[in-house]
Amino acid sequence: MGSTQTNTTDRSFAKRKIRVLVVDDSASVRKALCDIIASDADLEVMATASDPYIAAERIRQEIPDVILLDIEMPRMDGLTFMRKIMAQRPIPVVICSSLTEEGSETTIKALEAGAVDVVSKPRMNTAEFLQESRMRICDVLRAAAHSRLSSRARAVVPVRVEARHTADVILPPVIPGRATAPLTDPIICIGASTGGTEALRDILVALPAATPGIVIVQHMPEKFTAAFARRLDSLCAMSIREAAEGDAVLPGTVLIAPGNHHMLLERAGRQYRVAIKDGPPVSRHRPSVDVLFRSAAQAAGSNAVGVILTGMGDDGARGLLEMKAAGARTIAQDEESCIVFGMPKEAIQRGAANKVLPLDRIAHEMVHEARRGRGAA
Repeated sequence: MGSTQTNTTDRSFAKRKIRVLVVDDSASVRKALCDIIASDADLEVMATASDPYIAAERIRQEIPDVILLDIEMPRMDGLTFMRKIMAQRPIPVVICSSLTEEGSETTIKALEAGAVDVVSKPRMNTAEFLQESRMRICDVLRAAAHSRLSSRARAVVPVRVEARHTADVILPPVIPGRATAPLTDPIICIGASTGGTEALRDILVALPAATPGIVIVQHMPEKFTAAFARRLDSLCAMSIREAAEGDAVLPGTVLIAPGNHHMLLERAGRQYRVAIKDGPPVSRHRPSVDVLFRSAAQAAGSNAVGVILTGMGDDGARGLLEMKAAGARTIAQDEESCIVFGMPKEAIQRGAANKVLPLDRIAHEMVHEARRGRGAA
């Protein structure tokens, strides 16, 4: 959201690890985060700090590549500290917050102030949750280290390939051939990850209330998506909320997938609704853009427009190609306007994007394509 950050140096991580400064007032959380970072071959802990004053001393001694920052701390809160850092020397900041209502609202303010992304504090209750936390935290730190803090976009962030699920575990593959859909209102499907909160804000505030219905997957932990939706709703002409099971997708409405749940588009007669599903992460994420896009290919076919925005990894690239094969019009954000040129780059390389556009042209173009598609039908 409205970033004023500048970056004076270009960091290269080809021959060294990404250095992370961990700032959290809890000793147990600091240890858990350090263990997670140490488990990744690309990352290392530069230093730890129990509050922002100690963190400032660490930064005076050495500049980290990324700061992993708690929000709620004594003496100075993380949001105030981050604003001071951004005003003096911009460093990529990832917010590490607890899953609370108050914490999520403050985290949205931090994203507006220039934080690159948000992760939830590690879940220690089961091995599965801990592994998911580790994967998410390490992926986000790598993306943040390569994120664009100036007018120049950085190259795609490399993500090591591990055994992982595809959309098949949630929804069977699309049957070859274009999907058939009844004459109905068009629908717009958007997927985003790192940098997506700012990109989505820029797109949605530009849309009139009469825009066709929109469904969105933004990679975000649970609790935070509700706060994000409320913030957007206060800024935009369209009605925006976190999606719930069975919600209708109507003109003038935007539904954002709830964190930690997949969201699918389903046809209900001549209208659409969403289904909220549990299941394993798909393409390393839950919610997954691939899941939403595959469901849109099946349920909406040529009535849909698919848009893939800034983000790490390749989630959404396969699904966007399936949407295109089903007759949907597809758009990818261009490299220059991306915070992280990962997901759009993968989609473009697969031939999934009909158009590649800068962020400031996407709002107009996706509405134009949606209405053009309805006229053609």
